[in-house]
Amino acid sequence: MIDQPTTPEPKFRIRAAHTPTTITVYQAYRPEIGVPAARAGRFPAAWSRSRMTWIKPSFLWMMYRCGWGTKEGQETVLAVEITRTGFEWALRNACLSHHVPELHGTPADFRRALREAPARVQWDPERDLHLNPLPHRSLQLGLTGEAAARYADEWIVGIRDVTPLARLAHEAVRAGRLDEASALLPKEPPYPVPERLLTHLSA
Repeated sequence: MIDQPTTPEPKFRIRAAHTPTTITVYQAYRPEIGVPAARAGRFPAAWSRSRMTWIKPSFLWMMYRCGWGTKEGQETVLAVEITRTGFEWALRNACLSHHVPELHGTPADFRRALREAPARVQWDPERDLHLNPLPHRSLQLGLTGEAAARYADEWIVGIRDVTPLARLAHEAVRAGRLDEASALLPKEPPYPVPERLLTHLSA
């Protein structure tokens, strides 16, 4: 039997755990924020609404960012399930975090769009189990102002502390048990993006 060639992974694609109505994104916080958030299913009063908050659909990119939950201030890893309606609102109202002349026009136009957008998008290299960069990219979504308030008050369906999962997977990777580590990872199939939703966000 001849192996069929695999389809190349698109450079820009949202891969995420999702249901027909929700999508799971990841964040990491110090325990004083993360533990009560997971317990209550919403962020505590100490959570800052004035700062931009970045959500990541990719578990492994979150592991790269927080060092498997070992970096200071990022010891508690949260899986935040939010509505797809809210996530897609943020994408529609987002601006890329870097200037692309074909999309934004002049640098001045870009700076104005960035100031006015309540969300911004970065496409960063996806990571493998060793947290090395892959050729394709993973979405990061930054929320501020109205988007951050909607995220905290309207979009969240549930919050889970997945720090134990991060530690188990990290332990398996360090021991060279890559099949075991891979089996622990959340399944993140391609997210069904509505037509033209990413047109203004693809560099």
